[in-house]
Amino acid sequence: MNRPVILRLEKVVKRFGSFTALQGIDLDILEGEFFTIVGPSGSGKSTLIRLLVGMDELSEGKIWLRDNRIDQTPANKRPTCMVFQSLALFPHMSVGQNIEFPLKLRKVEPAERRARAYELLDLLRLPRSYYDKRISQCSGGERQRVALARALAFDPEILLFDEPLSALDYRLRKTLEKELKDLHARTGKTFVYITHSLEEAMVMSDRIAIMKDGQFEQIATADEIYSAPVSRFVAEFMGEVNLFDATDGLTQRAGGEVAAIPADGQSVLMVRPEYVRFIKNADQTDYALNGRLQAEYALGSRIQYEIETENGRVITVEKLREERLQADVGAPVLLGFDAGHTHLIRGA
Repeated sequence: MNRPVILRLEKVVKRFGSFTALQGIDLDILEGEFFTIVGPSGSGKSTLIRLLVGMDELSEGKIWLRDNRIDQTPANKRPTCMVFQSLALFPHMSVGQNIEFPLKLRKVEPAERRARAYELLDLLRLPRSYYDKRISQCSGGERQRVALARALAFDPEILLFDEPLSALDYRLRKTLEKELKDLHARTGKTFVYITHSLEEAMVMSDRIAIMKDGQFEQIATADEIYSAPVSRFVAEFMGEVNLFDATDGLTQRAGGEVAAIPADGQSVLMVRPEYVRFIKNADQTDYALNGRLQAEYALGSRIQYEIETENGRVITVEKLREERLQADVGAPVLLGFDAGHTHLIRGA
């Protein structure tokens, strides 16, 4: 990704009394990038975005916008804008008045404000007739688009999003994920997005940062993090996963190029459920193990199976519906997977 750095954090620390919410964070965000920060509740992601937008002051460190330090710059003077989960729209105003509000604060002439509002309605694919529509008459998805239009009215260099889709129903959320990705491509703006939803992050982002306890565990593309996580935490956070240690009794095919799992009590071999197969004999794959079918779950186009191994570990297997296993719960099964679909996590 050959782009210049637009936003840089150097050793950023945020304390609340004796509690340290952010622990010396370093981060470079590239111009025009869709950068998503993901983590469980309490990981520090919302604290970080509040520092970026200027709502809180950092305890230590520096924040740079290109070559200028902005950590001491008031929020209203920064070329950034925040889209909140609550949207913070004015219910007594029309759609047009909400979009124009930041321009009105800057004392832009009414005719110019209206022209800009129409441009943004077009950009967000809302009819121009919505200009006079009351916010209270808009659906959840329409309100989301109005909030985005109002944020863009500032013409910010960086848009920051604090879980803006989390209160929406599943189908609308999936639609708006695609629209946000499309909007990012059409505007060329830098988007910094906070979410606890792994799905949102994987659909929209150029890069993802996984947060834990006020630090970044891993920063990479979705594919890199999914296939080569640096820790057990990241592997498990990025979706269903099977982790094997040296005591799990995996059978290894003789002569195969397979990784030996270090017997250090920490390292684990990772394989995602879609790469585990039901096999007839252990020579069909690099790794094999015995188990019993414990449960089967229909997930639309996929079927998920839970298999209990001889030492009590539960393994997850996912297959397409047309590859459904013809076996009853409790039946013995033989599982296998190949070395090329595994990833060894050392000192997990």
